[in-house]
Amino acid sequence: MKRLLVAASAIAFALSTSVTARAEEPASTWESELDDTPAPSKDEPGKPGENAPPPAAPAPKAPAPAPKKPATATKTRSGRLAAPAVRSLTSTARVRDDGESRLEKSEDTVLGGRHWRIKTAQGAVHVWVPDGYDRDTAGTVVYVHGYYTDADGAWRDYELAKQFKKSRQNAMFIVPDAPASNAQSVHWPALTDLRKAVRRANIKLPEGPIVVMGHSGAFRTVMQWVDHKLVDQIILLDAMYAGEQAFDEFIKSGKRADDHKMIVVGASTAGASGAFAGAYKFAVGREGFPDSLTSFTKKERQAKLLYVRSQYDHMSIVTSQKVIPLLLRVTPLKAL
Repeated sequence: MKRLLVAASAIAFALSTSVTARAEEPASTWESELDDTPAPSKDEPGKPGENAPPPAAPAPKAPAPAPKKPATATKTRSGRLAAPAVRSLTSTARVRDDGESRLEKSEDTVLGGRHWRIKTAQGAVHVWVPDGYDRDTAGTVVYVHGYYTDADGAWRDYELAKQFKKSRQNAMFIVPDAPASNAQSVHWPALTDLRKAVRRANIKLPEGPIVVMGHSGAFRTVMQWVDHKLVDQIILLDAMYAGEQAFDEFIKSGKRADDHKMIVVGASTAGASGAFAGAYKFAVGREGFPDSLTSFTKKERQAKLLYVRSQYDHMSIVTSQKVIPLLLRVTPLKAL
């Protein structure tokens, strides 16, 4: 009995010490205001060849169909968040490419605007311009999809043309293929090559502002474009799984950072997204999306870095048609 009493006393002391230690840990201002989930550790920017699959690794199998309920991010053994599986992968025809020849494309009319589908060695590229498009004053929006889909699937399933039209922006909208899993390498490591592919399909690019918008696993592509001299704004849609140092270069430490703007949306990545924004004095944060552009405050619309903790879940951010059209209006693009 005496031994049991001694053991019980030791356990009680250990528990009280653990609770006291946790209670004394300081809380981040952004976490206390916008999120209770601690941010994952920061990652280094990608290095050349880092994303290439191992030479001997077998080709990745097509994932199982997405669950009915939205998937949430999970942590890997390293502690990093893994992009959730949300869509089944569809096949994309590849073409031989010498890097110079004219690329084949098909053309049709979608929602009153002109639509092209370009065949490239890196997968399909969709290009759409709205009715009333004026190339002399237009900008460019590059939308990069996340995992478990491809450019064709994202274009179709997320009704991107409808969302682009709803934004009422005078822009050329480009949707390229991107990695569908961790096993796939980045299709377009250089934005210059993507723009060149569009020109090789005999489509003239506008010379206005360039806005890059990426969802989920798209961060792997977008983080490699931060040094492109023509990119004016980056919008991350629940995509802050890694790459904080690359995005810091874009918004603060890079040689052209003073001219850049950024919007970070957090749902599954709310901890990491809020922590990233909280590191900058010029960042502005808000809880949830408003119903209209005018419901954003002037300070929010003009913010160099705007963080929005989303009331929509990971997939609803790109399917609800409430987020993409609205955020495209908080950009340097001109309205139609």
